[in-house]
Parts: sequence; structure tokens; C-alpha cells
Amino acid sequence: MRCIVAKEYYELHVAGCTRQLPILNVTDSLAIAGFVILGDTELTVNTAKELAAKLPAEADMIMTAETKGIPLAAEMARILGMPHYIVARKSIKAYMENPLIVDDESITTKGKQILCLSDADVELIKGKKIVIVDDVISTGGSLKALEELAEKAGAEVIGKAAILAEGDAGKRTDIIFWKSCPFLKPVSLSGKWYHENADT
Repeated sequence: MRCIVAKEYYELHVAGCTRQLPILNVTDSLAIAGFVILGDTELTVNTAKELAAKLPAEADMIMTAETKGIPLAAEMARILGMPHYIVARKSIKAYMENPLIVDDESITTKGKQILCLSDADVELIKGKKIVIVDDVISTGGSLKALEELAEKAGAEVIGKAAILAEGDAGKRTDIIFWKSCPFLKPVSLSGKWYHENADT
């Protein structure tokens, strides 16, 4: 989905870090704060430490979807001493002989996409207690797809975690998250995009 970047920013304070997030106009009536942890070592390490401490102690493994959740999942797995973490891919790769596939819809991606696991990954998580991790949870579409994929693979999902919960996701009690972030409402004035809190 094409997002228009407004020349306005949302100031985020999370896990001892402050970041200026660009406002992304997703539609004429919805904007989000552009939160990306890729390449941000301080933010990844700090948030991973905080989230790892909140996970159920009985968790065997962490699972995420490519791409933005990968550094968070990797650091959390390292902190927790887990030798493996699982990444659901968004396309079928050559090494996947019998991939397990589910449909996925995301607020930032136009149309439907898929999430898939290789047969080797399915064997790794079968019978395991899994925590699903992502950088941001918005509508919950990707989270639901990851949960479906894990359960199809024979894993038990015992937790769901993210750094940010956007919009109504911040009201959910079934998700572990560090901070809530409102959906933003774009407003066009004299050809320039501004934003205001969508709740106002």
C-alpha cells in the first residue's frame, strides 16, 4: 500500500529511547506513525530486554514474520537463551519442499499476502510452546495469520508480544506490549498534510 509521508512527526518514548517517527498517510482518513527498528541497535536491544522479561517463563521458542520483527525476535531469543527462533516467510523459497502456508493481511501492505514455513521449521516448532513477536500490532491481521500458522504446525501459542500496539490494539488484554500508539487522522491544509489524534 502506498503511504504519503507528511512533514510531521510523532515523538515516541520507549524503553529509554526517543525517536521522531514520520507520519504516514495510509488513506485519506488514516495515518500511522512510521516505526522501524531495522538498523536501530539501541532500540532493538532495549525493547527486546524489556519484552523478554514479560514473556511466559514456559516459552520454548519465539516466532515472528519477516522482515521488521526479525531483529527483535533474534535479540529476545538470545537474551532468553533460546538456540532457535522461527521466521515466517512472505514468499515460498527454493529450499521449501513442502511449505505450510496461510493468508495474511496487513494495514501497510496492499492486498493479500502469504506467510509460510518450511518443513524444517514446522518440525522445529511442533509440540512447542510459542510466543509470537512483532515490532508493531495494528489491526491484528498479521498476528492472527502467525497464530494460525503456528497452530497448523502443531505448536501451542502461549503469548503474543510487540513493542507498539497501534489504535484499538492498545486496548487488547491478550497482547504483551511496551507502549500504545494512537492511529492518527491526516488532515490536508493548503496542500500540506498535518495530523491530529484520531480519537479527537
